[in-house]
Amino acid sequence: MKRFLPWIIVAVVILALYLWASGIYNKAVTLDQDVKESWGNVNTAYQKRNDLIPNLVSTVKGYATHEKSTLTAVIEARAKATSVTIDPTNVTPEQLAAYNSVQSGVSSSLSRLLVSVEQYPDLKANQNFIDLQRELTSMENQILTARTRFNEAVKPYNNNINTFPRNILAGIYGLKEKPYFEASTGADKPVEVKF
Repeated sequence: MKRFLPWIIVAVVILALYLWASGIYNKAVTLDQDVKESWGNVNTAYQKRNDLIPNLVSTVKGYATHEKSTLTAVIEARAKATSVTIDPTNVTPEQLAAYNSVQSGVSSSLSRLLVSVEQYPDLKANQNFIDLQRELTSMENQILTARTRFNEAVKPYNNNINTFPRNILAGIYGLKEKPYFEASTGADKPVEVKF
């Protein structure tokens, strides 16, 4: 029995190291899936908003035919927003910034459109427009919630792969830190509304 004791000890140590390393990897994979799910929710919220925009534009177009430039800006911003996609597996801070930038363009265009609508009392009283405006407000809140939950999913993943000794194995496994959503440029300044 003494003859096999060193081999048993080596086998136990190897098994313990294997279980430890695979546990770290499996935890990272689980957290990465949470990040991907959260990213899917962000995309779903933005897609729903992009799907609502044509309805809003059509409703406003009937009342505000001379606001063509504002309507065109909304349509173009929506087209840009739907053209930028991100793979959550390999998301980089630059990709996320570009995605955030085009989505901010949609928000900005919608804000200008809704401000220009103030000039049309009949449109403001129209139930279809009121419903669309309510739905867009709800969508903006859903987008904010989805972005917040994405950041909440990124934090444990990043903590998991950046803490010692996990960071050593994360490098071996090729796991990289994921970026957070950050506020758009100028979001710290109050919005100026002109009538």
